[in-house]
Amino acid sequence: MGLSYYYTFSAPKSVPAAELESFVKKVEREANKMGFAPAIVINGSFATNEQKQFARRITSGLLVTNPALKGVTLLDTSRVWNYDPERGECRAIPEKGVLLVVTDEHGCEIVFGFLWYPDALLDVNGRELVMVPHKGRWFFRDFVDTPDIRYRAIVKMFADAGYLESEKDEYAPQ
Repeated sequence: MGLSYYYTFSAPKSVPAAELESFVKKVEREANKMGFAPAIVINGSFATNEQKQFARRITSGLLVTNPALKGVTLLDTSRVWNYDPERGECRAIPEKGVLLVVTDEHGCEIVFGFLWYPDALLDVNGRELVMVPHKGRWFFRDFVDTPDIRYRAIVKMFADAGYLESEKDEYAPQ
């Protein structure tokens, strides 16, 4: 049986990317002190194919399941992954992100931060089909499979700043 440490961060979309970047850079400095090297902050969009491939490495996208997606043709299928018209689901691709990528002594990269998703998915006529379930926020969810306390310290920094939406630590004593 494998254990994991799950975390979800969010911030209102009204928070500017520059403000989130400033916060994430503070976390980066602390991550460097903890021994993560390199630790890198990224603030950018995911518009080109290369950028979308990077986004695909850090997220599977935001799951959108809705009967309104059954059998439709989306306006821009380059904005979704894994579209299944029979099940009425897909994964929305983030449009931009403010991220911290930390690398441990074994070369394992872990990502923390915020992703910006479109608010709605549209049909070929530009009509709104469904709202994306992130509720109009910057949003990021991930996990690590290690009891290393440094990751918990990073998540605590997000919590102390008011950005932690949820966490579940399967390594914690019950």
